[in-house]
Order: sequence, then structure tokens, then C-alpha cells
Amino acid sequence: MFYVSLWRAFLAVLVVTGAGAALTFSSSRNVAAPYIFELVEREVKQGFGTTVLVRLVDERTGKTVPDATLFISRLDMSPHGMGAMEAPLEPLPDTLPGYYRFETDLSMGGGWALTLAAKLPGVPDPVQRRLVLQAIR
Repeated sequence: MFYVSLWRAFLAVLVVTGAGAALTFSSSRNVAAPYIFELVEREVKQGFGTTVLVRLVDERTGKTVPDATLFISRLDMSPHGMGAMEAPLEPLPDTLPGYYRFETDLSMGGGWALTLAAKLPGVPDPVQRRLVLQAIR
């Protein structure tokens, strides 16, 4: 919850300063190329206690990248025009290097947008990505 509040405060500062136009999260290439977040499974079960698994990959080598520090994580229904409808997103302990697990409660089926931003050691720009997953019954 702290990260969600921090994210909202950050966005408010960007809007007030006019810098908001420069910050975009997209499902296309991220800012810190060649690193990219990928969903392990695009379809997850709707309901409570759902696990979402994401990996961070170096596209040059195809290998996962461990030791990223996630500082933004948000899950909402913006693919259906309902960005204000958020789902809780709790990070779970890592089981494999370069894989990041989250537990959530998906109250509705349909498209959910997972927005992530992370800092990598030795990489000046954060890795940012907006991934769309489908909650199915």
C-alpha cells in the first residue's frame, strides 16, 4: 500500500510540474533497453489468492536478470477503461533469480494491467513496463 501511495504522489508531482507527458508506461519497448519484463502466463485464474509471475529478461542474452529492486507495482483494470479499479498486489518471496511473484485478488474477469518499474544495479535508467493479463474463470 505504501508503494501505491508513493506512486500516486510521484504522478501528482509530474502532473503539476508538466513532466507527466514525458513519462509513459507502454507494452512496447521499455526505457532501459535491452531489459524487459515479461508475463510468464498471460492468463490467470480470477479470484482470491491468485499468483502472477513475471520475469525480467536481458534481451541480448535471453537470460533472466536477478537483483532488481521494484519500486512501482500496480494492478488495475485500465484495459477496460476502469483504471480506478485496482487490485491489491503483494510481492512474494523470490523462488528463482530474475522471477518476481505477486499475490492478488482479481474480483472480476477480463483484462488487467500490471505496471512495474524497477532499478537494476549498474543501470542508470529504470526498467519500466505495462503488461496486460487476462483473468479467466
